[in-house]
Amino acid sequence: MMNLKSLVGLAILGLSPAAEGFWRMECRGSTGTARMDPIVDFNKVSGHAHAVHGSSGFGMASTYDDLVNADCTSCAVKQDKSAYWTPAMYFLDSATNEFTPVPQVGGMLAYYLLRGDNVTAFPAGFQMVAGSNFRRDYTVGDPYSPDPPQSNWAGLKQTGQSDLEQRAVGFNCLNYKQPAEGSLFRHYMPNKTFTDAQCPDGLRLELMFPSCWNGELDSETHKTHVAYPDLVGNGNCPDTHPKRLVTMFFETIWDTNAAQFQGKSGSFVLSNGDRTGFGYHGDFMTGWDPDFLQEAVDTCTNDSGELGDCALFTNNGPLLSEAEQRECKFKTPLVLAAENAVAESMTQLPGGVQIQDGPESATPPSGPIDQVTSLIGNIIGGEAPTTTTSNTPSSTPTPVPTTTTSSKSQSGGAFIEASSAATPSNPDFGVNNIQPTTTSSSSSTSTSSLPTTTPAPPATSEPGVFYEVYSTQTITSAGLVEEIVWMQPVVYVTEEFFTTVTIPGPAPQKLKIRDHAVQHRHNHGRRGH
Repeated sequence: MMNLKSLVGLAILGLSPAAEGFWRMECRGSTGTARMDPIVDFNKVSGHAHAVHGSSGFGMASTYDDLVNADCTSCAVKQDKSAYWTPAMYFLDSATNEFTPVPQVGGMLAYYLLRGDNVTAFPAGFQMVAGSNFRRDYTVGDPYSPDPPQSNWAGLKQTGQSDLEQRAVGFNCLNYKQPAEGSLFRHYMPNKTFTDAQCPDGLRLELMFPSCWNGELDSETHKTHVAYPDLVGNGNCPDTHPKRLVTMFFETIWDTNAAQFQGKSGSFVLSNGDRTGFGYHGDFMTGWDPDFLQEAVDTCTNDSGELGDCALFTNNGPLLSEAEQRECKFKTPLVLAAENAVAESMTQLPGGVQIQDGPESATPPSGPIDQVTSLIGNIIGGEAPTTTTSNTPSSTPTPVPTTTTSSKSQSGGAFIEASSAATPSNPDFGVNNIQPTTTSSSSSTSTSSLPTTTPAPPATSEPGVFYEVYSTQTITSAGLVEEIVWMQPVVYVTEEFFTTVTIPGPAPQKLKIRDHAVQHRHNHGRRGH
């Protein structure tokens, strides 16, 4: 028999218990946090850091085969070698201008919602992105006001893909002593004053993925081969995307009320430099055997959402324990070895990402590391040593104003009626539009400990083409110090900046993640919000 909490969770997610089943893929462990994104930035260092879950085969140039042939997964079903990733979250202390990683609570959940007719499993090689990294504005009405009734969306001309994408992002204020907010209730990230007062159990970031499909494995934008149905998580698919995939829904809880943030002023910011929340996004690469997943779609239709209620998973198990999930980690390539994206204190976001508050779209970071530089990371793997970065923002952010919200949810949908919450008095989010000034640096190792590097002389292999030093790297192994000098052909005169990265010999200890399993299960495992 289903308990009341399960029924509440189903109502919030817009499920009819009698008609549609689903399961919550528990990924209690994170495989790591690093500037890697094999979908958007294939074989390159990504512009910002991602919190990653799933297959240990995740890397800068991961393919379907890499994922499925990996040694482990940080999710509970061992057959799920998929990769799930979103931007990491940080706290910017306004007094010190330093960034501190916000800890996750219990990993993440990936809901597999079986909505629509003839639901199709993800085929081998399928991948997609949801959300817009550079978005810093909300264009579907007032972001402080609840969404209008779904029945009004078409009349308001709010069923375009851009509109639906903006409504597919949620920031849920968690207070287990109060009635739960509905999923996707709030489409912006609340400020610290609000979270301190209203969200003692943290913020749950939510993301609904498109479920309508045109049959292609990917697209140039990594988004246009899929589309949202006209009610985001439910409704009708456009004629251009007639096939129905599993509806994917991500939940990640961040401990915004952790002890290290209490009594401090500042702002929470995503790793892509976003304090508004409008730029929240996520990526998914399937790592399932398609036949196994299709059997799960056809048979795992229990309305509890529990993995243990799916005979296919348990008969081919056992399900992985939380300890086993937490042990699974990806290998950090050496090109990122000097960067610790979860260092206790940082003077810049990983990669030197600047905060951009909009309302205009954010601009991409300059100077991405391309395939030439990252080649060493694909040749030599290994876990990265612990280092910190060394850039200091020049401006202090202003927190977002507080708002008052209601926990009343609309039955049968993940959206709240317009009368459920008061309209805020200040619609500008109260954040500075001045971007912090940063100075790039790839290592925090003391300059006095770095070996002196002499640029190699130019050499030519064809008329008019010169080769200059592109990057240098020092590797210490068994007492032997080797310097690798990367060179690139150039035609025009350019000013080169050389960076030497020292790789310490001993591997670091594994990061210990705080265990909030009881709290997370209270919210994730049973409520299903």
